[in-house]
Amino acid sequence: MARIAVACFRSARAAWVLALLLAGATVDAAEVSFVLRIQNGRVPENMRLIRVKQNDVVKLEWSTDRAMSLHLHGYDIEKAVAPGAVTEMTFTARATGRFTVEPHLAKQPGGGHAHGDALVTIEVYP
Repeated sequence: MARIAVACFRSARAAWVLALLLAGATVDAAEVSFVLRIQNGRVPENMRLIRVKQNDVVKLEWSTDRAMSLHLHGYDIEKAVAPGAVTEMTFTARATGRFTVEPHLAKQPGGGHAHGDALVTIEVYP
């Protein structure tokens, strides 16, 4: 009988610890949005660095004065943006580090493509 009681206590304790860990993982996550306007191939200086926490849900709302394709490196997300429309780029910031968003430029002869200068750098902190 004592063995059953000990086993039940350990199972209950393990479940409680797991619940605390899972609750802690979601408490720190937030939903954050950034409105980004590309004009003449650039984002305003004060919007070029974005800082978020790991597990945040990040929404980038892009508008532009000319059509282009944007690539978020490290998350491998690509979106086409066009004048007169807002394009959303949403992701969960699971990977930590520095990640750039760059425009894709003309296709290369070997089948690849070139990137323009970084429009935005996203820093994801643990």
